[in-house]
Amino acid sequence: MAQSISNPQYQGSIGYTGIDADGATLGAITARGGAKLNRYFGAEAELSVGVKDDDVNFGAIPGKVEHRYDAAAYGVATLPVTENFELFGRLGYGTTELKTSAAGLSGSNSTESVNYGAGANYFFDGQNGVRADWTRRDFRGRDGIEADTWGLGYVRRF
Repeated sequence: MAQSISNPQYQGSIGYTGIDADGATLGAITARGGAKLNRYFGAEAELSVGVKDDDVNFGAIPGKVEHRYDAAAYGVATLPVTENFELFGRLGYGTTELKTSAAGLSGSNSTESVNYGAGANYFFDGQNGVRADWTRRDFRGRDGIEADTWGLGYVRRF
């Protein structure tokens, strides 16, 4: 194991993330970078920038929700199924900033969340592949507000 940690395997990904956040359907471009410390455990960080906003109603008042950004860090457990296919679970902590506007007023709010999810990577060759994942964001202290994200992207091993 010591040899694996001294030679971690790095990977990065970029893709689209759909976000279902308490009545708003948003979208973001997500970039991730990470390292596998051994075959089964690693860590990754992600940064998303909003690209799809949603029109919503605040009571009877029409408004808009915009996803500004989110950033998170995760511990990742991987289960290699074949040489080219692996399943993973992840647990982490993140922050999300949303902007809301209605009736000529607007405001931004940054909120922290405990995040957990699962996904899969399929590699076409030793370096290039696709990633699909689901993550639940459990926003702390926000009256049980949660968001589900679904991502699909390109992944590359380095």
